Amino acid sequence: MKSLLPYAQIILSVLLVGAILLQRTGAQVGGAFGGSDNFSSAFHTRRGLEKTLFTATIIISVLFAVSALLNLL
Repeated sequence: MKSLLPYAQIILSVLLVGAILLQRTGAQVGGAFGGSDNFSSAFHTRRGLEKTLFTATIIISVLFAVSALLNLL
């Protein structure tokens, strides 16, 4: 088990980076400098694939944290 843990962490880290990069961001460049007053672009309800990807990102991140803690033991 201890010898397979680093490989599992590598796989989980690649999946986590991919899941984070695939998520849509509501922030625009103008919003960072106060140019956007539209709050509907920042706060929206996740539906369909976006909700699934969000949930998968949380699950993968928890699995990665657990595997990192197991690696310490």
